[in-house]
Amino acid sequence: MLPPQLSLPASASAQRLQFAAAYSVLEQAVAEQAFPGAAFGVLVQGQVLALDGVGGFTYDQPTTPVTASTVYDLASITKVIATTSMAMLLHQGGALSLDQPLAHLLPGFAQGEAAGSTRREVTLRMLLAHASGLPGYVRLFEGAKGGEELLDACLKLPLETSPGSHAEYSDPGFILLGRALEIIAGEDLESFCSREVFAPLDMTSTCFRPPADWRSSIPPTEEDTTFRHRVIQGEVQDENCFILGGVGGHAGLFSNALDLLLYAECLLGKQQRFAPATVQLFTARAELPPGSSRALGWDTPSQPSSSGHFFSRHSAGHLGYAGTSLWIDFERQLAVVLLTNRTWPHRNSQAIRTVRPAFHDAVMESLDRGRLP
Repeated sequence: MLPPQLSLPASASAQRLQFAAAYSVLEQAVAEQAFPGAAFGVLVQGQVLALDGVGGFTYDQPTTPVTASTVYDLASITKVIATTSMAMLLHQGGALSLDQPLAHLLPGFAQGEAAGSTRREVTLRMLLAHASGLPGYVRLFEGAKGGEELLDACLKLPLETSPGSHAEYSDPGFILLGRALEIIAGEDLESFCSREVFAPLDMTSTCFRPPADWRSSIPPTEEDTTFRHRVIQGEVQDENCFILGGVGGHAGLFSNALDLLLYAECLLGKQQRFAPATVQLFTARAELPPGSSRALGWDTPSQPSSSGHFFSRHSAGHLGYAGTSLWIDFERQLAVVLLTNRTWPHRNSQAIRTVRPAFHDAVMESLDRGRLP
């Protein structure tokens, strides 16, 4: 059964008036070339108070304008919308044990290791909490000719710290987690998430590997001059995911602002795809190690935070390298989505780091002025 449609903004002028400061932050960022354009959405207690776009696909004039329905490369938001969602459903169904060692599912991870090897201590919980000891990022695509070679290289990566002792955001960890979940489910990540997450929530603009006829309607992420030697548009920007065929536990998903608000509304309890206890378990800090801001798959606010200053402690969110973010506040029953292609035409600009918190603060201050919780 499809979820009930969210209540959408009454008018474009009303949302622009209420969120004038947030519009100003984004329009100034476009003018200063932090990114060519952005789509965004604000959800509060079942109502979409803002859903719009500013700027364009590129800095060229004329350029295709960004609208509320524009689909973006989500980059690492894939880790929560797809991979963590799959883990949540498998866990609440009894198929996944968080403390199961990765080596039980992927024996190659500890191949040739002695019984007491620390690699055998790495669990699915540690992978979800980014505390496995695996490195943050490795350019595996440079030496891998295909997906299986890349996965094999990932399995052989040395641990940089003892499992559970240090939080280090890890792409390789989620690549391996995605593969482990596929083994548990007996099904690939793409088809599982399409059937069990995207379709039930009516997320019709969310998918891995967008169809060819979508590509011109998706903002380009980069002029790639070093690897694929072409404009990257409508295909995943992350090179490791590209070698994996466009589907990875760490990246590959495309979506728009409304679909992410539908997902957020589900986590906020309005559509019972996930049990409340499951949502609480995965969005609370995992304390691996104690003091880490990481939950299971998700992150939580810590100062300074990309969510700004006003999200409650009972919030969870995630960022994407291409300039995307989703933050959900469970206490105030709200969610804020921001989608950009800040890596166009190249990856040098880091202005998104100041834009994100400024945007979120402007949104929250506008809500407070409207006396919303």
